[in-house]
Amino acid sequence: MNFSPPEDVTQLLLSWNQGDAAALDRLMPLVHAELHRLARRYMAGEQPGHTLQATALVNEAYLRLIDSSRVQWQNRTHFFAVSAQLMRRILVDFARSRRYLKRGGAARQVSLDEALAVSEEPDTDLVALDDALNDLAKVDARKAEVVVLRFFGGLSVEETSEVLKVSADTVMRDWKFAKSWLLRKIEDQ
Repeated sequence: MNFSPPEDVTQLLLSWNQGDAAALDRLMPLVHAELHRLARRYMAGEQPGHTLQATALVNEAYLRLIDSSRVQWQNRTHFFAVSAQLMRRILVDFARSRRYLKRGGAARQVSLDEALAVSEEPDTDLVALDDALNDLAKVDARKAEVVVLRFFGGLSVEETSEVLKVSADTVMRDWKFAKSWLLRKIEDQ
């Protein structure tokens, strides 16, 4: 995550916090490429032909970011961690709405022949992962946050330790525990 100078991004975030609306206009070109990289990473895990594209995901995250004026940005890493959380939430909401539709929400009547002719590839179960992450957060919030920052946010161990203000060794222990805990939880579902 070293596409733009961290000090430039951090300074613009702090200026934006202090009410400088022009800082947001200068900030977005600096972070756009990294946000798009995060979005592509998320979309790579989705099935081919997904109706939501990386650019649309970045745009939706951008709209939510500019609406989050009450966030007190600490630095560049904090910004990307929040962005990753937003993208995760957007994709999970999208997956939940698709699941609702697949389970009969807003369904129309079709004949058996039509139903047999339509086939879909199985979705990556982002909803199950989100549910498991929410359960992990109830057990140990920091371990869940490590997963969000590393897996969804693409942060390194060092960046994650900086955001959480813990050692890199603690991040690695939390990461290993959380991965096995989530795997068991998802398999049990």
